[in-house]
Amino acid sequence: MEPVVPDVSAPTRISGSTRLYAVLGDPVEQVRAPSLLNPLFARLGIDAVLLPVHVEPVDFAGVFHGLTQTKNLDGILVTIPHKAAALRLADEVSPAAAAAGAVNALRREPDGRWRGENFDGIGFVRGLIEAGHLPAGKRIVLMGAGGAGSAIAAALLSAGAAQLTLCDPDVAKVHGLLARLEEHWPGRATGEAKPALDEADIVVNATPLGMRADDPHPFSLRALAPRCVVADVIMKPRETALLRSAAALGHPVLHGAHMLDHQLDLYRAFFRLDESARGCEPPHR
Repeated sequence: MEPVVPDVSAPTRISGSTRLYAVLGDPVEQVRAPSLLNPLFARLGIDAVLLPVHVEPVDFAGVFHGLTQTKNLDGILVTIPHKAAALRLADEVSPAAAAAGAVNALRREPDGRWRGENFDGIGFVRGLIEAGHLPAGKRIVLMGAGGAGSAIAAALLSAGAAQLTLCDPDVAKVHGLLARLEEHWPGRATGEAKPALDEADIVVNATPLGMRADDPHPFSLRALAPRCVVADVIMKPRETALLRSAAALGHPVLHGAHMLDHQLDLYRAFFRLDESARGCEPPHR
């Protein structure tokens, strides 16, 4: 009989001492964080589990406050569409999160306060660079100024993008993001209802369009210059209609999975998982 190999994709046991993490979103079926962090907990020998929590925007504040009162909850991840709301509810946030106007990770500090951080932007840029598409000196169009888009905008400018054009139907959201970006990178970001796609070196879809099979493309691929890079932040499906069409037209593409894959080490450090793996008892427990 062949030996039984334990499945490290999920905790082998949950007990009264198990530490909790939650990922909040609407929807949550597409989230990949549990499939990445739960195996990491298992590999590190940490008695913890990350669970998806489906919460609609109208209920987000109430659910968030309830979870933060849970004494064995150590961390919260936040996905669409709650990242901006999570920033407003955090006790303190990093400069990167403040510039983005959104957070996607929060941890409980030793004094009980909740600190927010945003890794979407740096995760996206690391994936872009690893794929050989350096943002430095490039003209980039970013579709979507929500939580993920805001973080990516800040990270692209920090990485040296020459010009960033933002496009979102929510004009107030664009203006707010531009004001935050202007404080750090004056004169390098603009907002346009109809961006000049034919002048872009890289175009990024940071909207929800593409999560459903019948979604329209967020922009016209026919308007792009040859060899313009087309990137998507959507995790599921991996091969969005936008990316399939772009690849068929000869454009280099970047899948949304890269953004999260490059955040795993950042989460590991942010949540101090190596300390837990060494048996260090966090002061707040």
